[in-house]
Amino acid sequence: MKIAETFAVQAPVERVWRFITDPGQVAPCVPGCQGHEVLGPRQYKASVRVAVGPIKTVFNVTVELTEERAPTFLASTTRGEEGSRASTLTARNELRLAPDAEGMTVVSYSSEISLVGRLGKFGLGMMKKKARKLGEEFAENFRALVEADGAADHAGAGATFADEAQHEVPPAGHG
Repeated sequence: MKIAETFAVQAPVERVWRFITDPGQVAPCVPGCQGHEVLGPRQYKASVRVAVGPIKTVFNVTVELTEERAPTFLASTTRGEEGSRASTLTARNELRLAPDAEGMTVVSYSSEISLVGRLGKFGLGMMKKKARKLGEEFAENFRALVEADGAADHAGAGATFADEAQHEVPPAGHG
């Protein structure tokens, strides 16, 4: 299943890049994320609660950055499974940042997703609808956080993946 979305953030590319490469900033933007742990400078894991139809479950995922061209391109792979191993997920992801004429940053992302198991049995239409909804929620959360950072003028705040290696951060609202 391929998904692709674009949204705009009222912030310069450099600030958006700083946020998108900081797992401590990105994790709270992911709908259902219950926390994350940085495994190394290019890898982290997270637990994400999802509900599809009547099924509510938690996926344990590992994200690995595979290519980075600061401050405009990031590629990653995601692998995960339900705690019960009833479903497995793999995804190849690409994210692009581009400035626009009004000083905003256009964020474009695409993912090629494979979902096997009990969640994979749902129709493609239902899964795409769910993926689109999660993407919209992420965009809203991310936009709000980045724009609030700009308003507070926290230039330079936030750790990068390398800075945060081996550090576990509690989920938003729990610490």
